[in-house]
Amino acid sequence: MIHSRRSLLAAGATGTLALTAGCLGFVLGNEPLEFAADRVAPTDERVAETGYKERAVEQRTMERSEGIGGIERDFEASLWTSSYSKSVDYMGQTREGSVFTAVSIPGMEVAGQSVNPLDEMSNQELLEEFLGRVDSNRGTVDNIRHQESFALEILGESRNVDSFVGESELDGEPLDVELTLASFDHEDDLLVLLGVLPERLTEESANVELLMESVEHPVDT
Repeated sequence: MIHSRRSLLAAGATGTLALTAGCLGFVLGNEPLEFAADRVAPTDERVAETGYKERAVEQRTMERSEGIGGIERDFEASLWTSSYSKSVDYMGQTREGSVFTAVSIPGMEVAGQSVNPLDEMSNQELLEEFLGRVDSNRGTVDNIRHQESFALEILGESRNVDSFVGESELDGEPLDVELTLASFDHEDDLLVLLGVLPERLTEESANVELLMESVEHPVDT
């Protein structure tokens, strides 16, 4: 079932931890309640077709505390990050030209209340949240501005995609950067798809869109 990440599922919520958590250690406050996402990734065929290579696939744990029914409890969320990059000839050298990252974060709800800190974030806020985790040789990206919105068919449905531009630098020279991001719920996970590339590499924008359209979720790990 797909849930809106901006809604609370109040139906059937009892307001008690014991009935919704199903974990005595969590109810007593002795253990965190654990959530796990399924991996999302573009197909191997599309990665090869667009000239990208796998950089890293990792599973990480995010921890937080949240008040549920007036009681503070701990939560752990296991999320997946899969990243890919493509080398291009740029400024007379072969460099990492663009990066594509696919992230899956588990839906986290207790008694109809979301405990996922990313649930209410806009695409621009999600971009700023995840951009610092995209390991690239461009450094920070500043002055991010929204450029346009469009739709892509991803995982069987039309999804909203936002394009942004920002400013960075490479070898001390200013560099305009294009950032493309889609975020949506699928199979109880929040999926975030992000492409980052120099704005002048306009042909790579189409490749980022192809990677987005090809993603599968869940991916066998």
